[in-house]
Amino acid sequence: MTVPFVRLSGTPSEVGFQHGAARGDALRRFIDDDLCRINKLAPSPVTLAELSPVLADYSTAIAAATPALGQEIDGLASGAGIAPEEAVLLQARRELIGYQKVPARGDCTTYASLTAGPSRSPVLAQTVDLNGNLDDQIAVLDITLSRSPREVLVLSFGGLLGYLGINSDGLAIGLNLVLGGTWHPGLPPYLAIRHLLDNASGVAEALDILAGLPLASSRSLTLCDPTAVACVEILGGELRVTAEGQSAHTNHYLHPDFVSADELNVFARNSSLQRLKAVQTALAQAPSDLDVEEHFGLLTQPAICVGDTGDIRRERTVAAAVMLPERGELHLRPGDPSRTSTQVFRIRP
Repeated sequence: MTVPFVRLSGTPSEVGFQHGAARGDALRRFIDDDLCRINKLAPSPVTLAELSPVLADYSTAIAAATPALGQEIDGLASGAGIAPEEAVLLQARRELIGYQKVPARGDCTTYASLTAGPSRSPVLAQTVDLNGNLDDQIAVLDITLSRSPREVLVLSFGGLLGYLGINSDGLAIGLNLVLGGTWHPGLPPYLAIRHLLDNASGVAEALDILAGLPLASSRSLTLCDPTAVACVEILGGELRVTAEGQSAHTNHYLHPDFVSADELNVFARNSSLQRLKAVQTALAQAPSDLDVEEHFGLLTQPAICVGDTGDIRRERTVAAAVMLPERGELHLRPGDPSRTSTQVFRIRP
């Protein structure tokens, strides 16, 4: 499968409009598919009308914390021919689904190192494990905002303005789902990642910015630039850095302050522990200068790559990414990465 690649430039409103115009047909079909497939995943069905009050709260929180992204969401709605609240729904979809209620076998496996990339360069790599069969919603966005000193490459699913990505300063950000605390209207972590890529030149600056954001839900973020690596866990508005220099993370909390608040079910915890051990072992045994295809070989090991059971509610690996901060490159295998070829996206020189 060829991943749609969408170049966007201009003001936030213009960038959003271009995104919506380019992906409008797909986004409208996605919204019409059981309300972005939420009703195939959530404990009980909901309607857009029922969600309107909470979507208004999300819209207010996003606009207050990140005004440019609020403008971009409005532009997305206009360009795609959807209602503004539907554009917000695309951003807050994961928060609205909430904690996974069925036993899960997997979610993302992420690692970063300053020396494990080609020629001992920095690398951030991960699987993307999601429920909802979202591999048909993949796109890569290349974003250059007016008056911004940097370009951003973002992997997007179903109209998301942010997910994992890399910027022209060499900051790469990956993520893992962790479950804890109370999820509430605020800035979805996917949008927080985009905000960091838009505004931070490196790991230290990104951590400073992240500390001031009113995040809506729990996550773990892995950050890597040419000289630094950090993994930060998020719980109830609190942040804890769990690793520096080299990091591996799956879906359970690692910081002692957060372990007792972990809400991951026992099936998912077992999978998370197994995947973390597998990636740590693979990194320890691997040479210190793996090329990109060797990183994909690690990510597609059966213990790390989660296959399709045929149940839309179960997480499975829908993509894998390898990012090289010094080169400004996002290498992507869409769908089941053990069955697809690598596609390369680069920051423009």
